[in-house]
Amino acid sequence: MKSAVENLEPTRAKLTVEVPLDELQPSVDHAYSHIASQINVPGFRKGKVPPRIIDQRVGKGAVMEQAINDAMPDLYRQAINETDLRPLGQPQVEVTAVPGLSEDAEQLVFTAEVDVRPDFTLPELSEIKLTLDSVEVTDEDVEERINSLREQYGTLVRVERAAADGDYVTIDLNATIGEEEIDSVSGVSYQIGSGNMLDGLDEALTGLTAGETTTFTAPLAGGDRAGEEAQVTVTPTAVKEQELPEVDDEFAQSASEYDTVEELRDNLRTQVAETKESDRAVDARDKLLDHLLESVDFPLPSGVIEAEVHQHLESENRLEDDEHREEVTEETTKALRRQLVLDALSEQVTVNLEQNELLEFLVRTAQQYGQEPSEFIQQVSENGQINLFIAELQRNKALAVALRQVEVVDSDGEAVDLSSYIGSDEEDAAQAAAAEAAAAGQAESQTESVLVDDGATDEAAAETDQDTAEAADETEQAETSSDSADEPAQN
Repeated sequence: MKSAVENLEPTRAKLTVEVPLDELQPSVDHAYSHIASQINVPGFRKGKVPPRIIDQRVGKGAVMEQAINDAMPDLYRQAINETDLRPLGQPQVEVTAVPGLSEDAEQLVFTAEVDVRPDFTLPELSEIKLTLDSVEVTDEDVEERINSLREQYGTLVRVERAAADGDYVTIDLNATIGEEEIDSVSGVSYQIGSGNMLDGLDEALTGLTAGETTTFTAPLAGGDRAGEEAQVTVTPTAVKEQELPEVDDEFAQSASEYDTVEELRDNLRTQVAETKESDRAVDARDKLLDHLLESVDFPLPSGVIEAEVHQHLESENRLEDDEHREEVTEETTKALRRQLVLDALSEQVTVNLEQNELLEFLVRTAQQYGQEPSEFIQQVSENGQINLFIAELQRNKALAVALRQVEVVDSDGEAVDLSSYIGSDEEDAAQAAAAEAAAAGQAESQTESVLVDDGATDEAAAETDQDTAEAADETEQAETSSDSADEPAQN
């Protein structure tokens, strides 16, 4: 097979492929066999119809069409590998010559136009310097954690006064549009200030006492008529305030594993520090990606963006929504730029993926979609999408690996150690060596198993040979005895 590339645009290429008939012949033979099993021809058994009869009855063109369709995915993939093209999206394939059908054609010739990754060069990682905020744990940070614990162990007490911000109220609520009742709930608990129900509800409830009713207008938050203005009537039937426990040793013992408040505070301070360090590592990854995106400029394949946008809008049944199309186009463009930069980065650094990392990534993704991990993984595997998840995991990990080569300092200019979150090349090498050793050990174990099985087979064969020989001897003796019995007695 011979392949040639013509660059039509910076992000689009035309591939011309020539396939000799002998390379296509296995697919042609398979096409004949498949068609022979599908047709009935008098005088021939099903599946035994010879090619010349199939050509007469079905046509040579139908045979070659099926053969080419069957072979095309592998031929295209092989041509892509030979030419080092990096395609994006599906190709537009055109067959220009078919052996045996096209005039003077001795080989299959087809072209494939496809969007490809643009060429660009990322900056040298060692020359990048990122500045992160210094990590400082304040007393306010610790008190915030203490108060969160107090709220978890707090109790609600009914009060006879007007509702205020932070109070818990039990409400009856009714929403109408015109004369139509849209929604109605009763006995629902709500914390004033949480803002997680309807716009304007917090303001409407503030100042009301139990049994008072008020009406306000608000856009519906969900349902078939989400966004439409509705007349909302709300009545608090009870007002409760939260009583928080005193911060003492007794509280520390009930809310944690520690005996004293000081021990609890020390632990919470450590937790806050670890959280801030983790957040800082995430911030470093984000800043590195932003820096890379700002450092390079390259064209994007419009065909890929248009196809993605169309698929998105079609799934939402909003193909005619021009305003939403602009929003989706902008989001798709940003996502594609990010993906291409991360793909280039994953080629620039060495990314080692362990099987358990992929499994954990698939499990997390399944949980995000609310699916059982085993069912999700099976579905992904059956749809041939495992490589997509591997690529996404490589992109994510490429940022962490790249950060090892970047200079990272805090606001005071001090070096920041992120190795606890991004790992190190030495750790990756050790993991790779351990995985290689485990694979070698498994292979050796399988080899020993095969040798044991072969030895058992040889031993069984020897025993069989011995049994056969003994059986032959017994048969010979029996025949000899039989012959002696059949002979006339000699006087």
